[in-house]
Amino acid sequence: QVFGCMQKEGLQVTILATCPVAEYKTQESTFTLASPFLKALKTNEFQEQVCCPLLEQPNFVRDLPAAVLSYCQVWQIPAVLYQCYTDAIKVDTVTIEAFKPLLSSTVLKSLVKDASESTRILKKLLTTSETHSNIYI
Repeated sequence: QVFGCMQKEGLQVTILATCPVAEYKTQESTFTLASPFLKALKTNEFQEQVCCPLLEQPNFVRDLPAAVLSYCQVWQIPAVLYQCYTDAIKVDTVTIEAFKPLLSSTVLKSLVKDASESTRILKKLLTTSETHSNIYI
């Protein structure tokens, strides 16, 4: 529905997603992997350099990120998915920091005013949301 309201020409899509590191399939033990880490998956039309290694087979993406990437592939829209594999149950500053290399990408660079302030702002945002999600007895 969102894409139905947007002009598709000149559009480039960047998808950020997280999932448990236990879902990452590799020959080595997932206990030896430095978590969190990023993997990318892109459509054929996406021509820019990705900011991390591509997702290897037999790994796959599911749910909304997969639907958006599939839509972009079918409609020939340049798109890239950055999947963060993390061992955290809920999104924390360490997980969000894994996305920090993306701030230098061509698409996101224009959205960032001052990357040096990003860590402080993230901590403030997450602290605020943690206060609202806790139950106090």
